Amino acid sequence: MASWCYCLLHLLTWSLSGTSSDSPNESRNPWATDPAVPGEVVETTDSVCKFPGQQLSWWQAQESCEQRFGHLALGPLDEVSAPLLRDSIWVGQREASLRRPPQRRARTSAALVFGRRSADRAARLRTPLPGLAALTACALVQWDATSPEASALFSLAAPALPNALQLRAFAEPGGAVRAALVVRGHHAPFLAAFRADGRWHHVCATWEQRGGRWALFADGRRRAGARGLGAGHPVPAGGILVLGQDQDSPGGGFSARDAFSGNLTDFHLWARALSAAQLLRARACAPPPGDLLFRWDPRALDIAPSLLPVVRQRLVCPVPSEECPTWNPGPGTEGSELCLQPRRFLCCYGKETYQQLQDVQLWPGQDVISQVNALANDTVLLPDPFSEAPGPLSLDKACSFLGVLERVLAPKPVLGPAALLAVLGFLKRVSALEAREPEPLARPWEPLGRGIVSVTSLVLEEQLADTWLSISKVVGGPTALLDTMQRLAPLLSTMLSPEQPWIHIQYRHVGLQVRSLHLREASTSGYTFTMPGGHPEGPGHIHIPAGEVRRLLGEGLSGVTAIHSWFSSGVFQHTGGAPGLEPQFPASPEEASRVQRLLSTRVGSAVLSSEVRDAAGPVSTAVTFHLQHQAQAFPKKLVEPVCAFWNFSTSPETGGSWATTGCSVLTLYQDSTACFCNHSTSFAVLLQVYDVQRGPEEESLLRTLSFVGCGVSFCALATTFLLFQVAGVPKSERTTVHKNLTFSLASAEGLLMASEWAKANQVACVAITAAMHFLFLVAFSWMLVEGLLLWSKVVAVSMRPGPGMRLYYAAGWGAPAVIVTVTLATSPGDYVAAGHCWLDVHTDAIWAFAGPVLFVLAANTCILVRVVMVTVSSARRRTRVRSPQPSLQQQLGVQMWATAKPVLVLLPVLGLTWLVGILVHLSPAWAYAAVGLNSLQGPYIFLVYAACNGEVRRALQRVAEKKAALAVPRGEPEAHAHGRAFQTRNQDGPAAWGPPRRHVALRGTPGPRIPEAFSSIADPERPAVELTAFKASGF
Repeated sequence: MASWCYCLLHLLTWSLSGTSSDSPNESRNPWATDPAVPGEVVETTDSVCKFPGQQLSWWQAQESCEQRFGHLALGPLDEVSAPLLRDSIWVGQREASLRRPPQRRARTSAALVFGRRSADRAARLRTPLPGLAALTACALVQWDATSPEASALFSLAAPALPNALQLRAFAEPGGAVRAALVVRGHHAPFLAAFRADGRWHHVCATWEQRGGRWALFADGRRRAGARGLGAGHPVPAGGILVLGQDQDSPGGGFSARDAFSGNLTDFHLWARALSAAQLLRARACAPPPGDLLFRWDPRALDIAPSLLPVVRQRLVCPVPSEECPTWNPGPGTEGSELCLQPRRFLCCYGKETYQQLQDVQLWPGQDVISQVNALANDTVLLPDPFSEAPGPLSLDKACSFLGVLERVLAPKPVLGPAALLAVLGFLKRVSALEAREPEPLARPWEPLGRGIVSVTSLVLEEQLADTWLSISKVVGGPTALLDTMQRLAPLLSTMLSPEQPWIHIQYRHVGLQVRSLHLREASTSGYTFTMPGGHPEGPGHIHIPAGEVRRLLGEGLSGVTAIHSWFSSGVFQHTGGAPGLEPQFPASPEEASRVQRLLSTRVGSAVLSSEVRDAAGPVSTAVTFHLQHQAQAFPKKLVEPVCAFWNFSTSPETGGSWATTGCSVLTLYQDSTACFCNHSTSFAVLLQVYDVQRGPEEESLLRTLSFVGCGVSFCALATTFLLFQVAGVPKSERTTVHKNLTFSLASAEGLLMASEWAKANQVACVAITAAMHFLFLVAFSWMLVEGLLLWSKVVAVSMRPGPGMRLYYAAGWGAPAVIVTVTLATSPGDYVAAGHCWLDVHTDAIWAFAGPVLFVLAANTCILVRVVMVTVSSARRRTRVRSPQPSLQQQLGVQMWATAKPVLVLLPVLGLTWLVGILVHLSPAWAYAAVGLNSLQGPYIFLVYAACNGEVRRALQRVAEKKAALAVPRGEPEAHAHGRAFQTRNQDGPAAWGPPRRHVALRGTPGPRIPEAFSSIADPERPAVELTAFKASGF
């Protein structure tokens, strides 16, 4: 009945989905009609797609498109492509993490076939187990999807604890296999682990006594996990391990109800909980050796007679259960299927690329194609990139054809764009052999590798640079060869043995080395690879640090394969640009001020690749590398070296792009750069070329002027501060502000002059940078306090007391300390620029200085404008009081002076001269103006606020009087001494200090003074706002 209803429902669905009909108005399924035929071209809004008509695995479909210089269609597809498709198709990835197929190795393993559920089918480990505080158990399982009852995959029983530990599971018909871990009788929930599809699946369970942590993995992915399962109690010693049965007593008590139904092989048991990375290696037939209690070996088991003989099962490592993206045209949704399942696909191109490929047969170079095909007596090079290869390419044929190409290309013929494109297409076909060969161990890959490297070197001759440029929009330039070399290296690694621990292939422009690396030997100093012509401690080497080697040892690895390749051709420098790379502005403030615009980004060095592999595949490691570059090739330009890597996971149209994520400059030299990257791939030093406004001579002059001006400003500011301290200027809010301002600014400029000598010591450089950052922020904070004080005294005139010096000190010293501390805590690695003792302008750390400075300058600009308005208004009123009908010339003169006076007096202490630094990009004149104004800030503060300050002069007068009083000879009346001092000073001229003032009641000690320039609006003869000197009463 159920099957009849299902058939009826299926028939009804099929009839509603658009069957053929004679009625023109009847709805039809758009994707079920007029399907695409092989070779059909579909043009969408931004690309052109071709329908090959083949059914291939995802890897092979991707290879097929790449050999035609296209890429898999990127989902979701638009309404133009959908009507041509009947079934789901493979689609590509915008970030191609599946770009290369995993290294799969065929092997044969003994499997236990449990078949139907029975109480007499089990396999027992002969050796009792020790006490276990943690464990990991893994197995390859083929579950019987028709058996819905829960059964035990394996169980562990101890003499006093029959249910010490077991893994139980059951299959949902048409759904998933749900598994649960049982520890000391405590049962975890049944959770979906893998599909009940009858395929082989890799299943692992981990457990730890501490906290009762457990986890369940299937096919390399964590499916479940929690805490609190059997916490605090180990599995007792003397435990018995049984496969396929639950134990009611140690080694016995089996029942058909709990029996496993299916196939099992590759069971391993460890006395610790493995990490996710280690479980991936176990899945890839490379179980970590550390704490391994049992490695799969049926000879170590007591196997029930009903399970004998064991069956030899051919498996592939890793188990082929990877899933790749698909697009279903019916519902218009994206999905995923097993990558090895054959499906149809679309190869797509950019419109401009497709037009160029259509015109290939009209390009020069057809004669070389004909010559190679004639010598090989076969179609080696395809004249039409869209055409199909005549037949499958075997390894023997590939080696033979490569030999023919070497003979033709060795004399360095004129290789046109068509021939170069055909050679690249052939190299892509050859490098794709790894995806089609199931057992690479049995193949002689070394002759193929030598042929590929030789042909690659021949097509990188520098006279072919223009030819590469002509096809760069189709293949992305010579970086297309990086992928070919990266695919070849793992194949060569299968040829390594104790007798042949390394393979070295080298030609003129390209080289490749594959070698076995014993991690114990490299754990002390790391591993260094030096390319030909390089130096292990200088340019031309790449280094895997010892810390990375020890990390791999800690993950259970003992040996890996180190793969290194290099490309030293100048073709990369002439054609290898990085148009999408973000500008990396110069770290030096002096150099940054010279930059006008980014002109280009070019490959400036050789390309050096590093890869580490184990049996499971690539192992990412951090590296340092040092490469030489030619910055001298760009005269009168600013060249900024950038550490970069080739990212295969971006830009499907060009096979990747240069990127800088995770890479940084360690040390800059005159003609080389040392770099660090936190991953392994292909590396190079890119040169970002900037247009500059000043030449080297002018830049040297500006640097000299800056140093001299900084020294002059430092001396002036230090003198001003010492005068405040020695002269005993009466305390006031403005006096305190100016003391703090001159001290912090003088200290910062002193450290700035000394920063060049601290570059060699990293710790000293960080300390100098943090101190300068703090002191400059303190100086600008007191400039803001100066502005706020000026506002309260001039604009918002009030008789109420101000906020007080405690708040000013908190703003002047506390806020900068908080900013510097937070910046160092959040960005310790991005704080200091490479090669300079200052903040790194490439990172957000620079905003910890630029942000507060811009805020202070904006606030003080607004305050100055308002003060000028007040002084102009006051001057206008004074003019009217003095003269009821002033002339126009008199009004203009008074107002101009009222405007200029506060600006000239307040610009230095408000920091507004720094605003000119924003304009240095416009013209060299602004750069000189910025240097001059900031150099004069210190002398100007000294002149206005010390030398011409009445209070400072009177304070010095009192100091001189005290010294004169102490110098009176014994026996001379004090009055005569004072008179002589008065007469002596008056001989100096009208600018003398004047007679000393004494308060009679205090016996000659200085008494309270009445300010000589007290500001009062009631006194029309005095200005309402006095800005030229300190006043004890304020303003």
